[in-house]
Amino acid sequence: MKTQFTHLCFVGMLMTLQISAVPAQETEATRLLKARSAEFEQEVIQVTNGIYTAVGYSVQPVSMIVGETGLIIVDTGMDTVSAKQVLRNFRKITQKPIQAIILTHSHGDHTGGVPVFAGSEDPPIWARSIFGSEGDPLQAAELTITRVRGARQGGFKLPPEKRINNGIAQAYWPKRGGAVFQTDEKVGPTHTFSEARKRLSIAGITLDLVAVNGETEDALYVWLPDRRVLFAGDNFYKSWPNLYAIRGTMYRDVRAWADAVDMMLKEQAHYLVPGHTRPITGKENIAAMLTDYRDAIRFVFDRTIEGMNRGLTPDELVDYVKLPQRFQDKDYLREYYGNVQWAVRQIFNAHLGWFDGNPSSLFPLKPRAEAQHIADLAGGPSTY
Repeated sequence: MKTQFTHLCFVGMLMTLQISAVPAQETEATRLLKARSAEFEQEVIQVTNGIYTAVGYSVQPVSMIVGETGLIIVDTGMDTVSAKQVLRNFRKITQKPIQAIILTHSHGDHTGGVPVFAGSEDPPIWARSIFGSEGDPLQAAELTITRVRGARQGGFKLPPEKRINNGIAQAYWPKRGGAVFQTDEKVGPTHTFSEARKRLSIAGITLDLVAVNGETEDALYVWLPDRRVLFAGDNFYKSWPNLYAIRGTMYRDVRAWADAVDMMLKEQAHYLVPGHTRPITGKENIAAMLTDYRDAIRFVFDRTIEGMNRGLTPDELVDYVKLPQRFQDKDYLREYYGNVQWAVRQIFNAHLGWFDGNPSSLFPLKPRAEAQHIADLAGGPSTY
């Protein structure tokens, strides 16, 4: 028996060597991801008259609103290196002073370039009054592993040739010593609001800052009613939303996220600038996308709760909750970044905690002990 097993192992090794000599075939997922790289080609896009969005310079698009007397910057990118590149390109369009910066939320890929755009002009920096609240519990607990997990989630430390893109961003940008969502100089908001909707007039531009929960509790979107332009922040981008980030996050309120998309839909925008990926134009096109986005998120939440009430465990729920075909066929709902299964597990955990209802899960075997039991069931190692 032992000799026969040795022969089988040798044959298996030969087959493995032969297989490894054959180039791996490109999968459909790989082809889709490669095609998606076009979303992140460097370009300053004129969204409409007086509004520009720089894509492909950083993880996140940076937008410039040209007013009568000055400029408004919406989000600033991930770091000062890419922010300087964007600002140089913006300065080819206009030399007007920057009169305000708006931060749609506190994630570092949207705030890292603030020092560059603030410069010596010291413009007001607008955000919600609870800006940064997502990180407060982690800091209070002195939890630092999220930085390491964040780098792993994004593959940030992999060489460019081993990555295609991140689904919502290009695969490479200037290094910053390996730190994720971190710059040498941090600048926070100077002006905040706590209202549901804050109307401002800056540089001759009328705009609304609208408080909406979703990817973060401190999120907002920017609405320009006179120009029908909406800056969505990270509550919308062309990918299945990251309802749970595998680096580790507090619960992202899934129902609130869907409600936020519904609020954006009701603005009836003609131009939509997502928190990631390229701008979208056309009232009907935008309405269709936001409707699908809202309905797909609500479907996953409602279906998950339905399964939980039937007593399904997380492992059973990921098979129970499947997106209807009408959503699967939409490229802007493909799982380029977020993942439906991860969202389902997080919804369960947020509402019922880690215990799946199976008593055997209360005191599970350690992996080594479980492996030993399985080996014993197969007759033990001595069998071979």
